[in-house]
Amino acid sequence: MSQRLTGPVLVVGTGLLGTSVALACRRAGLETLLADVAADHVRTATGLGAGRPLRDDDAPQVVVVAVPPDHLADAVAAALLTTDAVVTDVGSIKTGPLAAVAAEVSPGELTRYVGSHPMAGSERSGPLAASEALFDGRPWAVTPHEASAPDAVELVEELARVCGGVPLRLTPGEHDRAVARVSHLPQLVAVLMAARLAEAPPEHLALSGQGVRDVTRIAGSDPGLWRQIVGGNAEAVLTMLGELRGELDALMAAVGSGSGEALERMLERGVAGTRAIPGKHGGTPAPTAPLYVSVPDHPGELARLFTDAGESGVNIEDVRIDHDPGRETGLVELVVEEARADLLLTALESRGWVAHR
Repeated sequence: MSQRLTGPVLVVGTGLLGTSVALACRRAGLETLLADVAADHVRTATGLGAGRPLRDDDAPQVVVVAVPPDHLADAVAAALLTTDAVVTDVGSIKTGPLAAVAAEVSPGELTRYVGSHPMAGSERSGPLAASEALFDGRPWAVTPHEASAPDAVELVEELARVCGGVPLRLTPGEHDRAVARVSHLPQLVAVLMAARLAEAPPEHLALSGQGVRDVTRIAGSDPGLWRQIVGGNAEAVLTMLGELRGELDALMAAVGSGSGEALERMLERGVAGTRAIPGKHGGTPAPTAPLYVSVPDHPGELARLFTDAGESGVNIEDVRIDHDPGRETGLVELVVEEARADLLLTALESRGWVAHR
């Protein structure tokens, strides 16, 4: 019979992810214990209601290691050597830390280690950026190795569900290849794009719209953290960068050839890629359409817009806001099911909103 998660849960590392795990466990009624080399982080997380500081006589059922990648293996090994708990982590790299941990602990102790990685985060960092709802509905990779005890794997999957995540079981190698494709490569592409803006003339930047903001948003993340992440997954990331370089060469050739057909084929591949991304609840994404609404830039207008949209009976799938630097208005893009876009447009116009498709 498998174990049940009853706590206590010890969280080692009280930054964004660690404190969010602790808050989610507290939401579920579990006792949580907190530890961090930065005492001020523990005090902040405690003040947020994430748990209490670890004491010497505490005996956690599960240890969640949420420290920077460069320190991950040592912290996991220390947890295995100093407790009898099942140990997991929320790091974004799996194969390298697993090999390092295996070199530090006995085969018996290694059975209690099961890596994991919630696919959620923020450009912000630290405990004050944490949220008990950070993982709600988000994929949570669980990456057992060959020696992981089945009960330990099930306990980590239960932890993911308790925190609101959707567990997805992968091998460590599969995980690292997957995140190189869907997380690490997009981060680097955003960085390269944002770097092209750093020395751009002001008159060029004045033309910036939502498109460039969308493409560069994640480039604002902590460079020190991403240096560790990319460096730790270098082999898989280099493979993806090599494939991207081939695609870039093909795109340059298409642009330079003057062949509209060749360029259009490249653009169509991008459309196909966006459609391959899972939609809500992991299902096939439904066709959507944007609706643009001019919103005065003062308090209460967004709330009024969402209220009016809600009364139309049309569900909003996504929202983006583009501020017009030349006017005291914003352009709000409401993404809705394509078949219901005209219904929402008519409803909003009838309530006085200036909107268009």
